Amino acid sequence: MVTTIGGPRVLLRQLRETMAEPLASQARLDKIVALIADNMRADVCSFYVLRDDGALELFATKGLAAESVHMTTLRLGEGLVGLIAAEAEPLSLEDAPSHPGFAYRPETGEDRYASFLGVPVLRAGQTLGVLVVQNAEQRHYGEDETEAMLTTATILAEMIATSDFDNLIKPGSDIDLRRPRMFNGVSFTDGIALGTVVLHDPRVVVSNFIAEDTEAEKHRLEAALEKMRVSIDAMLDHGDMAGATDHREILETYRMFANDRGWVNRLVEAIDNGLSAEAAVERVQNDTRARMMRQTDPYIRDRLHDLDDLANRLLRVLTGNGHALERKELPDNAILVARNMGPAELLEYDRTKLRGVVLEEGGSTAHVAIVARSLGLVAVGQAQSIVSMSESGDDIILDGTAGIVHLRPTPDIEQAYIDKVRVSARRRAHYAALRSRPAVTRDGVAITLLHNSGLVADLPMLDDTGAEGVGLFRTELQFMIASKLPKLSEQMELYAEAMAIAGERPVVFRLLDIGGDKVLPYQRSMAEENPAMGFRSIRLGLARPGLLRTQIRALLLAANGRPLKILVPMVTETFEFLQTRMVVEKEVERLRRQGRPVPSRLDLGVMVEVPSLLFELDQLMPEADFVSIGSNDLVQFLTASDRANPRVAKQYDPIAVPRLRAIRLVVDAARRYNVPITMCGELAGKPLEALALMAIGMTRLSMGPASIGPIKELVLNLDLKPIQAAMEAALREGGEGVNVRRLLQDWIEKQKLPV
Repeated sequence: MVTTIGGPRVLLRQLRETMAEPLASQARLDKIVALIADNMRADVCSFYVLRDDGALELFATKGLAAESVHMTTLRLGEGLVGLIAAEAEPLSLEDAPSHPGFAYRPETGEDRYASFLGVPVLRAGQTLGVLVVQNAEQRHYGEDETEAMLTTATILAEMIATSDFDNLIKPGSDIDLRRPRMFNGVSFTDGIALGTVVLHDPRVVVSNFIAEDTEAEKHRLEAALEKMRVSIDAMLDHGDMAGATDHREILETYRMFANDRGWVNRLVEAIDNGLSAEAAVERVQNDTRARMMRQTDPYIRDRLHDLDDLANRLLRVLTGNGHALERKELPDNAILVARNMGPAELLEYDRTKLRGVVLEEGGSTAHVAIVARSLGLVAVGQAQSIVSMSESGDDIILDGTAGIVHLRPTPDIEQAYIDKVRVSARRRAHYAALRSRPAVTRDGVAITLLHNSGLVADLPMLDDTGAEGVGLFRTELQFMIASKLPKLSEQMELYAEAMAIAGERPVVFRLLDIGGDKVLPYQRSMAEENPAMGFRSIRLGLARPGLLRTQIRALLLAANGRPLKILVPMVTETFEFLQTRMVVEKEVERLRRQGRPVPSRLDLGVMVEVPSLLFELDQLMPEADFVSIGSNDLVQFLTASDRANPRVAKQYDPIAVPRLRAIRLVVDAARRYNVPITMCGELAGKPLEALALMAIGMTRLSMGPASIGPIKELVLNLDLKPIQAAMEAALREGGEGVNVRRLLQDWIEKQKLPV
């Protein structure tokens, strides 16, 4: 084995000096490959860059024919260079021409070189190019030399990413790092948004790549690792983490990786090769990510997320760079890109500049998606790997209707979407013209259209859409965005403001619905195996009467003598609803004793979202002033499919015959007892699903503000009664083979409905 001259640290110092010299880009690159060749005692050093068309172009060389630079190309997977780029793995050969993958390019004159060492140039796990050294005599390149090349490739990767590199690229082409990409995801909300990427959890930018003092860098690394381990242990020891939860499993994985000697040894080895502690973390994570991205095992790919998060944690400790400081400073037309996020995190951002959200995970009925709809944001989920392929500042287009994301779109795609936005604006103007028209079908069936809300900021849209009121006001959002439990006065102020904005239009306030995926950061809770079916909603309220009484008191005081509607969520048995009514009545009596005004009319409603209530409807209906159906949870529990789990969230059609039969049981019972009933789940805001609900007799629909216009246009063009007759026949016994969507689609085409 022949060692390098002076070792990688000498080479890195020379590279740093070269990067600082006032050289043209090609001259700098030529000098870099010459330095590498001299340091590695190689006859040849060549640098290939992966273009956006999948070709690897020779950008610089010392030793091969100079005229072959920017002329020689290899396809991805072609030749030894293409093989390294495709597999993201180093390749060392003593007799390269004998390798079956060797591809000879006569213009380079490389046929006289026997030995070969090539390494991938990686950034965020993506292959940007390939760095190669060759020698005329047969020679074995050892691990030290491979490590030196990989370390050098880390520096080259950052050079490629800078704008100084752009003038080396031929007109009409680009490097693969910046090529346009399209992601097929899942639509959370309709609409189109054009804007700029803002990474919710931005990667730490490493600016210092080269170590001045390797021993000092190793001490910095060990101190940062220890600090990170202590913080992970502290989180695991926190009372909220007692027992098995998804959060605990993630932290246990972090702890396992943070204490893994193999991982730590690779970091130390990278520092020994001349990198700073930060650059060592990035270098090792690049290599790891590149290997794991090429695995088909879903478990291994899931662990990649854990390693990415852990590496980012370590980088933040090393740099002292927190990730929350940029949350408030958004560019205009910002589009958040995240692996996942909670609704409270979304609400932290400046909503005047935010246009959309893209998530790698999540389901359309997850609460962050619901909040996005409430805010009027375009949202797409399950866009796999978009976080690692995005950079803050990239152009991005969200097609919420199709569930498609275009990252760094081409000019023609951008223009096509600009045209779509113009058409969409005309559609909005058309819907606005309908706002004063009553929602009545052509055959005389009146449909009540209401908003789902949870923020005072979106209530003025009642005037824009012409909705008849708020069918669901999610009071928990105030609790989720607060740093501590809202006081009685703070709750009362919010509810009073909501009623004042709504004016004479009714507002249905749902009592606090927390638990499951809606966790309050300031409230300690026991870990649960299945929080969606655990200690949540009214179960929590009845067990913590102080919390429940305070909210009810705030609602009664906010009404100040006006009518008030309160909705009780997650009722499992009629007895729970009666218990809640007793609490409400005691608070009303308390106000009377104090001489305070009580609501002129107080309606207490029940939310049907637990299947057991379907078998207590005759006991429940006489006790309720109104009923609302929460289709999100009801369908989740009927199908035993976690709505936040993308693997099963879309597996069952919510308007298939079994689900519609369940919903119709509630509709029919409400009709028998003359109790008003509203659908306030996400089904109400989708035209075809809304048509299914109207077809089984549901005439009150509550939805996101953006859905009011399309649903009203559907209603105004609809002859409902024949569709109701067809649906009745489909839901009779023996109708299991009926495809409800196909049935409704036939009626849509027959009546030429705008869906």
